[in-house]
Amino acid sequence: AEVTEKLEKVVMIWIKQIRQVLVESEQIRREADDVGPSAELEHWKSRMSSFNSLLDEIKSSKVKKIISILQAARSKTLKQWKELDGSVTIAANEAKDNVRYLYTFDKYFGPLANASPVMMEHIPSLMSTVSMIYCTSPYYNKSEHMTSLFLKITNQMINTCKTYLCEG
Repeated sequence: AEVTEKLEKVVMIWIKQIRQVLVESEQIRREADDVGPSAELEHWKSRMSSFNSLLDEIKSSKVKKIISILQAARSKTLKQWKELDGSVTIAANEAKDNVRYLYTFDKYFGPLANASPVMMEHIPSLMSTVSMIYCTSPYYNKSEHMTSLFLKITNQMINTCKTYLCEG
């Protein structure tokens, strides 16, 4: 009983820390007004890395041993643990999936940033890719993600025009 109590305290600390990570990951990001679409990919790559590391830790042998001891003791903390484990898995899957879809834009980032203001040749295929992501992505097709992406694409177009005007 004493060992179980100590292990439950450890797991409760982990639960608190993981909840904090999840809460922070859902907060609205503060970004510069002129950030381009490559920042969206970098954000999701960073998030994927964080959640994959967290998943690796959750799946480690040390954690598994503690969880199995608490399962044998029928600990009530396991319900919270399993919910958080599921939430972390979902967040990791979302980040991984979003990175995969956003990489399809990678080929447009350079031309969008370096083109002259007459970048119309890239717009139809870029919009086609946005449409494909919106229709097929199980995670990225949310309004807030698409809005963020369109904002960044627009920012990049504006920055390209500004650069062109200042150089001309």
